[in-house]
Amino acid sequence: MPAQTKPHTHDQPVRPRVAVVLAAGLLIVTAFQAALTLGAPLGAAALGGTTPGQLPNTVRLVTGFQTVMWLFAALLVLARGGYAAVPLPKAFIRVGAWVLVALLVLGVLMNFASSSPWEHFGWGPFTLVLFILSVVLARSGLPARPAAARR
Repeated sequence: MPAQTKPHTHDQPVRPRVAVVLAAGLLIVTAFQAALTLGAPLGAAALGGTTPGQLPNTVRLVTGFQTVMWLFAALLVLARGGYAAVPLPKAFIRVGAWVLVALLVLGVLMNFASSSPWEHFGWGPFTLVLFILSVVLARSGLPARPAAARR
């Protein structure tokens, strides 16, 4: 009987649960950025913590852009997990997953380097978990069919 070889990580089916947990985490980040954009007094927990209270209008434009970016990232993650929320080309989903890994590793480094206790001790570990989940998801294969169709 021939020995079975273990499939490469890239050949394994995608992990839909990882995608859902990662998307939920990204939606938390999205909600935080949206709150900053709408004027919530959370500046001490964002962007290095240099602006306690409400962020200035020019910085709120940046958080508005980040709100949209993180929401799109959550949709991309769900697509990578096989949940066809938005029809995207497979190559775009695959590359987008690795772009998200790069963004999250930057976020981890920036949060842990921050002098803000909120970022260093709160967002740092949270972003680290999101980064690990994003690597697991990016390394997994694309599903043969959407997760909803597998049920």
